[in-house]
Formats: sequence, structure tokens, C-alpha cells
Amino acid sequence: MSLWETLPAFVRSTAIILLVTVVLILCVAYLTLWERKLIGWMQLRKGPNRVRIFGFLPGMGQPFADVIKLLIKEVVVPTRANGFLFTIAPAITLIPAFAIWAVLPIAPGYAIANIDAGLLYVLSLTSVGVYGVILAGWASNSKYAFLGAMRSAAQIVAYEIAMGFALVGVLMASNSLNLGTIVEKQQGGLFSWNWFWLFPLFVVYFISGVAETNRAPFDVAEGESEIVAGFHVEYSGVGFVVFFLAEYTNMILISALTAVFFFGGWQSPLNGYLAADNALFQIPLLGAMLNDGTHWLAVKIFLFLCLFLWLRATFPRYRYDQIMRLGWKALIPVTIVWIFVEMLLAHYKIGPWST
Repeated sequence: MSLWETLPAFVRSTAIILLVTVVLILCVAYLTLWERKLIGWMQLRKGPNRVRIFGFLPGMGQPFADVIKLLIKEVVVPTRANGFLFTIAPAITLIPAFAIWAVLPIAPGYAIANIDAGLLYVLSLTSVGVYGVILAGWASNSKYAFLGAMRSAAQIVAYEIAMGFALVGVLMASNSLNLGTIVEKQQGGLFSWNWFWLFPLFVVYFISGVAETNRAPFDVAEGESEIVAGFHVEYSGVGFVVFFLAEYTNMILISALTAVFFFGGWQSPLNGYLAADNALFQIPLLGAMLNDGTHWLAVKIFLFLCLFLWLRATFPRYRYDQIMRLGWKALIPVTIVWIFVEMLLAHYKIGPWST
């Protein structure tokens, strides 16, 4: 028995929670750098290439330079603002984005909290973040911030409905609310994953996720040319850093949930195509890479994050009426229609319902 296995369960869980938190924060830091580099390459420029880390790797120190710059800025609380709500609003936005990782299956057969109602837990916590946005806009005692908060809240609520309906389709396909079970039900390789049978719901879910995180082309809540940076216009220093961290953490979270619900989570795309006794699996490093594992979940998250950035570099910002029309009149009807299609597939035992 290893030293790790001899430790009490709560000690191991605490250590894993700390590890996941630190990894997420570092991923957010370098996601900002990757975003600027990738969009720079798309626009035929270099992006950040000056700030070094430990004297080498040009550009790699840029995230740390940005963090230090923001942390040493003065924190200004407007005179007539509600100080308590103004202070806790950023935390209310950030905490759910970290808490949801507790139920995500991050490795084969493992989640920090393997609860049976994991899907309900995810839906509940993703709905909490909007309260931080509303409180930030209202507590600032600024008309600009309040208008930005109302626009953002209306957008989030509209797309949460489409997102929830999309997950109803996932629930019907897996017959379980446990995220680990949802991943395991997708065994069989690339074309056994939920995206193949639930492709319209995957598209709706991902578009809704982009809108939920207020990312381009749905970033009207913080369109500087229109409403002066939206609900966090009065924030500076640490408060702005927390909102910034929440936005990018939510991007990583939506990418992870998309991978779990529609792309097999930690499963390898080679399942069902290579036999377990294949010679490739006998090569130590290559065999570990080809097998199921957290590395496959990380690869899928990275690809979806690149899609987030690609959308930002490609599409102009939508008008607000276009955003609301897309959510209410396009995405929600698509999910309802496909749920009826799933009912027919289940009735005639086609696809994942054949067994």
C-alpha cells in the first residue's frame, strides 16, 4: 500500500481540490496569453512576445506581468455604492465556476465528489453566477453598470433555458444524472459519443455556453463602445481581477462540460478501433497516451477553448435583439424538436437506445 493510500480520505480530497484549483488558476493565466497569441497569428501579427520568464521564453511571463499590474492597482469603491454587496459580487460569480469541478469526472472512475445528482448540481450552480452579475451592477450605484447587469442577466437567463433543454437530451441518452455514468455510457469510440446522435444539442449547448460566458460575439454586456464595459465598469484592482478570472474559468468549465456530455470525457477516441492487446499499447509512453485518461479530457478542453477564441476572431459582435432572437426563437425550438426525435429513436431502439 502506497503512502498516498494510507492518508485519510479527507486529506486526499483536500490535496486534490488544492491541485485542481492551482491548475485552473494557471490555466486561466496562460489561456489569456494563448488567446492573444492565437488571435495575433490569425491577424498576421505576433501577439505578446516581450515579457520573459526567468530570462527566457519570450512572452511566457506576460500573464504574471498582467496579474501583478492589476493586483497593485488601487481598489476604488464608489462613495454611494453598497460596500458589502459591491465587495462580495465578484466572489459570487467566481465560486460556482470552481465548485462545479467537484463533480466532474476528471479521471477514469474518479471525481472529487461522485454524487448521483451531479447534473442537477451543475445546473444549479451555473445559475448562481448571474446573481453576482446583478449584484455588481446594482451595488455600484451607477446607471451604466446597472444597465449592463440587466442586459447580461437577460442574456444568461435566455440561454440557460436552451442549455437546460440540451442537457435533457443527454439525460435521455444516458439515463443517469451522474456525470461519471454519462461518460461511461459513451464507451465504444468516436462515433459512440453523444455528439454523433445528439449533434444539434451539442451545437446548441456550445453556443449557449459562449453566450453564458459573455464571450464574443455575445459580449454586448461589456461592449465598451456601447455601455462602458458593462456591469463591472466601477471595478478596479482585485475586484476586476476576480471578474476576469471568473470569465476565463467559466470558459474552461463550459469546454470541460461539453467534453463530458458530448465527447466522452476522459475516454480515448481509439476505443473500439484498437484491440486491447494491440502492439501499440505495449510501448510504455505511447500506450499510456492511447489509453483512457485525464490527458484526453485536457486535449478536448483545449480544442474547445481554441474554438472559443476562433469565434472571437471571426464574428463581429451581434446586436442585442439578434442575440435574444437567436436564444428564444432558434435554439430553444431546436432542442425541443430534437428531444422529440430522441423519443422516436428510443421507441424504435436506434443508436444508444438499441440495448
